[in-house]
Amino acid sequence: MKEYELDIGLEVHVELSTASKIFCACSTKFSLEANSSCCPVCTGMPGTLPVLNKKAVEYGVAVGLALNCTITRDTMFDRKNYYYPDLPKAYQISQLYYPLAQKGKVIINESGQEKIIRIHELHLEEDAGRLLHDWEKDKTYIDYNRAGIPLIEIVTEADMHSADEVLAFLDKLKSILQYLGVSDCKMEEGSIRVDLNLSVREAGAITLGTRTEMKNINSFKAIARAIESESARQIEILRNGGQVALETRRWDDVSNESIRMRAKENIEDYRYFPDPDIPPLIISSDWIDEIKARLPEFRDEKIFRFQRDYDISLYDAEVLTSSKKIADIFEETAKLCHMPKEVSNWLMVEGMRIIRANEMDVWDIDFNPDNLAKLILMVDKGQINRTIAKEVFEEIFLKNIDPEVYVNKHGLGIISDDKILGSAALRVINNNPKSVSDYKQGKAKALGYLMGQTMKELNGRADPSLVRKILLELLQ
Repeated sequence: MKEYELDIGLEVHVELSTASKIFCACSTKFSLEANSSCCPVCTGMPGTLPVLNKKAVEYGVAVGLALNCTITRDTMFDRKNYYYPDLPKAYQISQLYYPLAQKGKVIINESGQEKIIRIHELHLEEDAGRLLHDWEKDKTYIDYNRAGIPLIEIVTEADMHSADEVLAFLDKLKSILQYLGVSDCKMEEGSIRVDLNLSVREAGAITLGTRTEMKNINSFKAIARAIESESARQIEILRNGGQVALETRRWDDVSNESIRMRAKENIEDYRYFPDPDIPPLIISSDWIDEIKARLPEFRDEKIFRFQRDYDISLYDAEVLTSSKKIADIFEETAKLCHMPKEVSNWLMVEGMRIIRANEMDVWDIDFNPDNLAKLILMVDKGQINRTIAKEVFEEIFLKNIDPEVYVNKHGLGIISDDKILGSAALRVINNNPKSVSDYKQGKAKALGYLMGQTMKELNGRADPSLVRKILLELLQ
């Protein structure tokens, strides 16, 4: 039986986190009331003129540099002509002939092997509006809030040959974008959308097979399932002597299959031509150098530095740098309390637990590292124990409280008064004669039980070592 290989290229659309849209001053905030953030420009009213958002260009250049692209010094915008209800002008302002950046690369690490994924180009464009279907009323509504949101489209070569490689590339790309601060990359809000171009060919063949395009897949898990399903569909067609059609398909995550939408358009179908309302854009080398100088330290470099500067393991460094937000909190807290391993443990264990339990996004974390540093120092000084500290940490994580104020207000500080500890221990001894007898007969577990009961008497606020010491003295 013939064996087949996959060839996968991606078109990744990324919404840029600018305050206003790409060609007008309307807000880009998500979840605003429908059609409350649009104007004559982004709804395509006759006689309106677009004005380019400089910050969108800056973000595009920054991403191009981070992806090792060559920035196009003399660029321009084109009209991509097609009709769709959420595209009010009947054309999209995009870039075809002179994209903002070209010929880049991203190095991924898959199964311990480094691989280069080539970037064909990166271009700027505007987003379309959004269609809202009401199947019960058999009506479709249009929300133009998203029309005109600035996008970059990143087009790769067909250098990926498995779902694992695609996910490794997308994970690396998402990290780069978030470290740059140009997008929140929330797939559930459409901030990053992926089109898959997939074809199969006989193993060893040089010529690529006929590709299909799957549009706007909205999760990493769905991407993996789509690759598996569509490659199997194409392989079955070829093994049965058929031909794969060049077409655009839609991924249905419920039925776990791709569904034909239409024949794939060619460039000629869009009748591109330069947009006469937008003058050519000339990007100076000085501005490119200025943007390059502001590029942040990316994850790969940060992983190495965290291991070196904070003496933490590779695993810890990888977890802490998986989000720039967490990485920044770790570093700022470590500088304040000078206990990096403790900071790492709190964030990786309790922090990740709280994120999962509350179904949070790391972008939602908003607490002052100074408060976490205070908590760690309070534990180190014996002012509170770790059981209480976990309660306080959750309050810090979710509500950004001051731990010192919280502990004092709720009376959670460690009890170290010998009289109070001794009274509690004596009550426990008197109330548990069997455990006392077991201990005197050499059963070590009995002491642990008595300690637990004493801690319970004191609401967990005692130092276990002091409780143990006092119990031993009383039992003797």
